[in-house]
This record gives sequence, C-alpha cells and structure tokens, in this order.
Amino acid sequence: MSTTVLVVEDEKEIRELLRRYLERAGHGVLTTGSGAEAVRLLGERRVDLALLDLGLPDVDGDEVLREAREQGRVPVVVLTARTAVEDRIRGLRLGADDYVTKPFSPTEVVLRVGAVLQRARGTGTADAPVSSYGGGRLRVDEARHEAVLDGVAVELTPTEWGLLTTLASVPGRVYSRYELVNRVRGYEFAGYERTVDSHVKNLRRKLGPAGSGVVETVLGVGYRLGWPRDP
Repeated sequence: MSTTVLVVEDEKEIRELLRRYLERAGHGVLTTGSGAEAVRLLGERRVDLALLDLGLPDVDGDEVLREAREQGRVPVVVLTARTAVEDRIRGLRLGADDYVTKPFSPTEVVLRVGAVLQRARGTGTADAPVSSYGGGRLRVDEARHEAVLDGVAVELTPTEWGLLTTLASVPGRVYSRYELVNRVRGYEFAGYERTVDSHVKNLRRKLGPAGSGVVETVLGVGYRLGWPRDP
C-alpha cells in the first residue's frame, strides 16, 4: 500500500511542485493551502505524513502541528521561511520530526519525507526480541514499535523513537549529538545538532520522572542510556 502525504502550503506553485515530486517518488498526495482544511483532513483521511508550512493565512501552522500531534502519531515535517534557531526549536518542541527552511530543493524534501516515513515504520522484524532495562521497568519492542515504562505505553514520535532505540542499542555508551543526527536521521543535516536537545527534552518529558535517569546527559559530550540492559 502506498503512503499518503498531506502537503499543507498556501503558495500554490510550491504546493504543486511538491505534489509532483512526491508523486514521482511513489507517494499518494493530498494538498491544501488552508490550516483549517488540514485539520479536517487529518481527522477524516488516512495520512502517513504531513508536510506542513507554518506560515498559513487562516490558522497558524503551530496550531495545525499541535492538532496533528493530538490526533495521532502522524509524523510531521515542517516547511517554513522561519530560519531562526528559536523558531526551529519551537516547532520541534511541538512535536515536528524534521524541519526544512525555504528556499529548498524539492529533491531534499522528498529525501527527508522518505527518511521520516522509514523511521515511522520501524526497522524491527517479527522475530526481533523485546529488550528490557532497569530491572524490567523499561521495555523496548522494536517489532511492535513500542516502548513501555512501568507498565504504561509511551507514545513517541518517530524521531523520539529513533533516539531511544539508538541509545538503548548499547546502554551506557555515550553518543554525541552529531552521531545521533546521523543515526536517527540517516543523513547529515547542517545545524540539526543544536536541535537534538529539544527532542531529548520531549523524550524525557514523556518518560516522566524517570526521564533524566533513562536518558542521561554527559556534559560536553552527548547522551547515553542510564539504565543497564537486563540479562
């Protein structure tokens, strides 16, 4: 079954350009220039990923992003002319999985869409074992794409899931921000290292009071999984 990408962009020329490139890459595409229409489509149609412009004329793109996160685990790639790092971090804190600034290469956008979709599908197999950490408190099931902490499922975005599984692959090993970018994204993204902290903050928040113990900061180096793997 082909994937469906929702393109939310108020500039018709850009919207149609992205539609053509995405369709050539094999994706089904829905398009709209309205934030309100985007919210409706997210609620009524099967959408595998939203490509969202933040500068919409009717509803602020931040609000559409919040709705996408509230309505389900639909991955979101933000497309915007806002280039300040603070704007990028704000979008990532709201749950965006990637961030592309204008002007952009449509080929690069398609690449990033594919990378986010691949992370959303997960890379585990049906035979992949369930790993547990911290005396069984944290369980990571890669086949089911599921993390459970203290018996409660933790809803993670694809990027948060990628961070957790990367850190959990070798508990105690310290990963630099640069390593996490390349392992989680699958390609280099200049400037993204500075936004890893926002994703880590979101991940810790979802892990609750145990978050800082599960994902530890190693000052001046990066991050590591603080809980050992259970035998």
